[in-house]
Amino acid sequence: MKTIVTGGAGFIGSHLVDLLLENGHNVTVLDNFSTGRPANLVHVKNKIELIECDLAQRGKWESAFDNVDYVYHLAALADIVPSIQNPEAYFQANVNGTFNVLQAASKQKLKKFVYAASSSCYGIPENYPTNENAAIMPQYPYALTKRMGEELVMHWAQVYKLPAISTRFFNVYGPRSRTSGTYGAVFGVFLAQKLAGKPLTVVGDGTQTRDFTYVSDVAAAVYAASKCKFVGEIYNVGSGATVSVNRLVELLGGEKTHIPQRPGEPARTFADISKITRDLDWAPKVPIEVGVKELLKHIDYWKDAPVWTSELIAEATTDWFKYLGK
Repeated sequence: MKTIVTGGAGFIGSHLVDLLLENGHNVTVLDNFSTGRPANLVHVKNKIELIECDLAQRGKWESAFDNVDYVYHLAALADIVPSIQNPEAYFQANVNGTFNVLQAASKQKLKKFVYAASSSCYGIPENYPTNENAAIMPQYPYALTKRMGEELVMHWAQVYKLPAISTRFFNVYGPRSRTSGTYGAVFGVFLAQKLAGKPLTVVGDGTQTRDFTYVSDVAAAVYAASKCKFVGEIYNVGSGATVSVNRLVELLGGEKTHIPQRPGEPARTFADISKITRDLDWAPKVPIEVGVKELLKHIDYWKDAPVWTSELIAEATTDWFKYLGK
C-alpha cells in the first residue's frame, strides 16, 4: 500500500505515520518543515521516505504520487495571528498547496484521499454540539483558507470522482504538538509555562470550554476515513465531550493569571460526532484526564519552547484585536 502523508513531520501527521506503519503501509512523507520537525520522525526514519518540498510550488515532488494508493493531506500553515498578518502565505500553503496535491493525486487510481480540515470553519456556532451541516462562518484567514482547501477537495470528488473524505479536527492535543513559532495553541503555551515555573495564562475567566481530542484518537479517525466505503463526505473529529480551560489548569497543575478575552473566539467548541461514529465505526478512546497524564510524561519536549508571558501575548495578539475586534 503506497501511501503519501503531506505534513507528516508535523504533530498530527507524525502520529498518523506511526499508525500507518503499524498497519503495513509503505509511507512517503512530504514536508517543508515550516511547522513540522524532523525529530518527530527520527524513530521511523529508516522505515519511510522523507521528501523536503514546498507543495505550493509544482516540482519533482509530484513524481512521488506515481502509483500511490492513499493520500493523507495534512500539510498546512496554522495559527490565527500570523494568518491575519500574512494572509498570502496562508493562501499559498493552504489553498494553492491543496490544489497542487489534488492535481498530482487525481492522475492516479487512488483508493482514498483524506483531507485534514478544521472546525474553525464554523466560526462561532449557533448550536452545540455542532454538526457538519452548521453554517460556515470563518473568522480569520487561517479558517478561511482551510475551508477553501476543503471546498477544493469536495469539488474534485464531485467533478473528477476523486475518492475523497474531509475530516474536520477540533482541538487536538498530545505529544509532539508544535513547540515554536507564533503564539498559538493552549497546550503548547501552558506546558512551556509550567516547565518554566510561570503562571498559566488563562484567556478571560477560563470558563470557556473546548473539545480537546487526543492525537491518537484523531489519527485513528483519519485512518478509518481512508478505509471506509464513503466518498465525498465530511466528518467532525472530536472527543464527544468538553472541558473548561479552568479544568485544564487543574489537571496540569500550577498558578494561573488572566488575560483579556479575544474577539472571534467561541465560548465553546463541541463536536457532534454522531455521523463519524455511525459511518466509520470510530469513537474516541482517551478521556482528558488520561490524555493530560500521558502528555505530562513527555513534558520535556517543550523545554525549548517559547515561554509566553501576559506582556508578550498582548504584544503578539495586537493585530488580533485590531482586525477582529468590533
